[in-house]
Amino acid sequence: MITFSICLVALVLGYLFYGRFIEKVFGPDDRPTPAITRADGLDFVKMPYWKIFMIQFLNIAGTGPIFGAIMGAKFGPVAYLWIIFGCVFAGAVHDYLSGMLSIRNEGRDLPSLVRKYLGGTTAQVLLVFTILLLVMVGIVFVYSPAEILGNIVGSKVMWMAIIFIYYIIATLLPIDKIIGKIYPIFSFSLLFMAIALTAVLFIKMPTLPELWDGISNMGKQTHPGVFKSDIFPALFITIACGAISGFHATQSPLMARCMASERKGRPIFYGAMITEGIVALVWATVSMWFFYDAPSPGYEQIAEASSSAYSTSAPMVVKLVCHDWLGTFGGILAMLGVVAAPITSGDTALRSARLIIAQAIKLDQKPIAHRLYICIPLFVVAFLALLWQIDNPDGFNTVWQYFGWANQTLSIFTLWTITVYLALHKKAFIITLIPAFFMTAVCTSFIVVSPIALGRPAYVGYIVGGLAVLISLLWFIRWQKRLKNNIGQ
Repeated sequence: MITFSICLVALVLGYLFYGRFIEKVFGPDDRPTPAITRADGLDFVKMPYWKIFMIQFLNIAGTGPIFGAIMGAKFGPVAYLWIIFGCVFAGAVHDYLSGMLSIRNEGRDLPSLVRKYLGGTTAQVLLVFTILLLVMVGIVFVYSPAEILGNIVGSKVMWMAIIFIYYIIATLLPIDKIIGKIYPIFSFSLLFMAIALTAVLFIKMPTLPELWDGISNMGKQTHPGVFKSDIFPALFITIACGAISGFHATQSPLMARCMASERKGRPIFYGAMITEGIVALVWATVSMWFFYDAPSPGYEQIAEASSSAYSTSAPMVVKLVCHDWLGTFGGILAMLGVVAAPITSGDTALRSARLIIAQAIKLDQKPIAHRLYICIPLFVVAFLALLWQIDNPDGFNTVWQYFGWANQTLSIFTLWTITVYLALHKKAFIITLIPAFFMTAVCTSFIVVSPIALGRPAYVGYIVGGLAVLISLLWFIRWQKRLKNNIGQ
């Protein structure tokens, strides 16, 4: 619990000090925002700041900081370090600057920003990549809440159908009709869950692995025959939304279109990411208790699954914890937050996909018919993918792994876009350059070593990852020289 307490304080201090530094680097001012200059009553709608924060938090949360943290906890205390350093120095910076860059560019989405700062070819590749990722988000975030709800009442398939119908409605309607009204309620449930579980942790004061016990791969030490993933790069793909997530760069523009002042960017974008990091920290701590202090009283099912396959179902952990720790009423509120988080990330993912496609083909979204032109084929593709996932027993795990890699790869595009913007405006681009290098190494290494891709030995992945970083460095140096030459002329 000492490490957990230190990390909790570190996240708060990160917001107060490093968040303020990042804000000064960007330099928000009082210029009119797109919510004012492009107000349309559909997507560009001014909303209260507290409501924007709650929506942003719920949009980016999803299952990532919960399920990802549960799975990442199997690596041991090293997961704490990634959540802290990833969230403060990479994820929150990524979210804040991508949101502020959208505000400065009339509420543009990520592919449009990439086109402006990285070029048309890169933007075309990213456009397809982003749409595929957003569809995957919608699929992943249908399955996980449906599994939890199906264990309570009805069936998993029934809940999948209900959630999918909700997706269609929320994607088509103006942002303030459903999203603006119910998201703050669900956000409260998710925050309540995190606060309540934190209180229970301090009351129970369980014996947990601490950082000074070692930051090597604890999963391999305790279950060498079944846990085969290496810390690098697997940990940094597994825990995404609690540290850094490219998906967030597709969500920040949604709220950038609803803000009436740039000066609220730090509490909304940076603050929402820090809050998500706290949620991830809590669930990683809870999970470490079960994985490394088993069998805990009443949790033989988790202990047995952990010992036999080391692939404990994250929804099972969530259900047991919320029900047994928080009682009936508290468990209902907590479960509501856990269920609502992925659902509300899924619907805004598909909403983002609609807006990105509309902006790419320059189709006005005010008429409902124009929204249907995009949404009908989009939902057909998502529905077919959902059917495939239902028919394949391991479909969710497969989609999750591809989603994790695609999600982190998207963060590379975002970080490089922001780095170029900062360099062009003679600002401290080092704040995103270092995270860009790191995530480039992670994603290229993962696609080489992962069984879902090339499946090569770890040392091959490390070599390829190092080469990718070197190539990125050389490209950036060359770009800087060309920039200086152009300025000189």
